[in-house]
Amino acid sequence: MDILTSTAAGAAATAKNEPQTKPVLSSDFETFLKMLTAQAKYQDPLEPIDSSEYAAQLAQFSMVEQQVLSNDLLTSLAAQLGSGNMTQMAGWIGMEARTTAPVMFDGRPVRFTPNPAAVSDEVFLIVRDGTGQEVQRVQLPVAAEPIEWAGVANDGTPFKNGLYSFDIESRANGEVILSEPTETYGRVVETRMEAGQAVLILEGGSAVLADDVSGLREASGI
Repeated sequence: MDILTSTAAGAAATAKNEPQTKPVLSSDFETFLKMLTAQAKYQDPLEPIDSSEYAAQLAQFSMVEQQVLSNDLLTSLAAQLGSGNMTQMAGWIGMEARTTAPVMFDGRPVRFTPNPAAVSDEVFLIVRDGTGQEVQRVQLPVAAEPIEWAGVANDGTPFKNGLYSFDIESRANGEVILSEPTETYGRVVETRMEAGQAVLILEGGSAVLADDVSGLREASGI
């Protein structure tokens, strides 16, 4: 009588109808030993089961059990590494990160360094508000010299405080040949872990991956 086989089949059928979780597998080791004991107790005396079969079954289950424990350990290590990363990232709070994400304008000039296409004959700064709407277009020198955006409209009206982003548009013979966001500095107010990645929250609410930050400096004028 193969008690182990019939019991295992029943367990497999039940498994199809119930959600599987890691604790179920790891907690069934004692049950497995009871099943082996029952199999030995009710085996046919005329056809005893080979002891090597017991050892093979026990070893197979033990390997699965160890795999579960290993997975739990890896999960724990990943969580610890994430916590360590967060501890390091906490030191970024209050500093200014260089990014293409929208940054907070509070009345002070925003400084950036354009990088126009080498073959361009015209370069424009395109200013967008927090909704992505273009609010200003200013022609710049065809150069990579640092400049400041004062936050003043073409008619002299100051822009409202809020989030703004900046694109550099390069033209040649009247045609746009390159348009890309330019990097500016925004103050970091919070760090988070989302989907295993470190995320910085800038003043004003912009979120940027830590991997996308190209520079970090002490905050100025705060």
